[in-house]
Amino acid sequence: MQIKFHRWLVSVLMVGVLWVSGCATPNTAQSPSGTTAATETVAASPTTEASNGFANLPRLAGEATVELVVNGSPITIQVNGEDAPITAGNFVDLVQRGVYNNTSFHRVVRSPQPFVVQGGDPQSTDPDVPVGLLGTGGFVDPATSEPRYIPLEIKPANATEPVYSQTLEGAGITEAPKLTHTRGAVAMARSNLPDSASSQFYITLADLSFLDGSYAVFGYVTDGMDTVDQIQQGDRIDSARVISGADALQGGGT
Repeated sequence: MQIKFHRWLVSVLMVGVLWVSGCATPNTAQSPSGTTAATETVAASPTTEASNGFANLPRLAGEATVELVVNGSPITIQVNGEDAPITAGNFVDLVQRGVYNNTSFHRVVRSPQPFVVQGGDPQSTDPDVPVGLLGTGGFVDPATSEPRYIPLEIKPANATEPVYSQTLEGAGITEAPKLTHTRGAVAMARSNLPDSASSQFYITLADLSFLDGSYAVFGYVTDGMDTVDQIQQGDRIDSARVISGADALQGGGT
């Protein structure tokens, strides 16, 4: 019993690391308590997405390959737009814009057991930003001067469309997601609000099935996990580029 409680406590503490702290509230319908209104969105459909302001977000219609260079070594990520089109499209668009270049990994958790490396805060390129503020920033679209947020997007294993704006548990779905948190999974960090992911992402250092259905996986490291395993807090992404599949991006900027 004590062992099960310890594992549960470790899981709760680790999940808290993935939350984006202090971000501005996304422009979605909110209840007075600050949580997403109940039953607001259940499943994906073009009408549902448009009504929630998702229709103008970048999408990836297929797959793309992204290369991150960290400490001079490449990390190859296969990005899955077939099962997570908005989440994958957002990531590829930010790579294309150069948003991730010179950003740092502001959280690295390996103790008490391997967990994640997390980065992608655009504030981390500015040496004048205090370390304590890293992890609170996201992408601001220069065309609108407004922050971009994307919906929580998780596709159940046997579904034809993702579930949006809810965890699978919140949507009453017991089926596992198509994209799971195996070692090397790449997923979006967010606050406790489902539709609050922006630019911050994490890479899993171990199989983390307890995150499945709650956070949006959109790809996997296919080469360079040895480099990921060596990342330390403060290490920077030297460069990020799309090496294939850029033509599958729809609605991206420059």
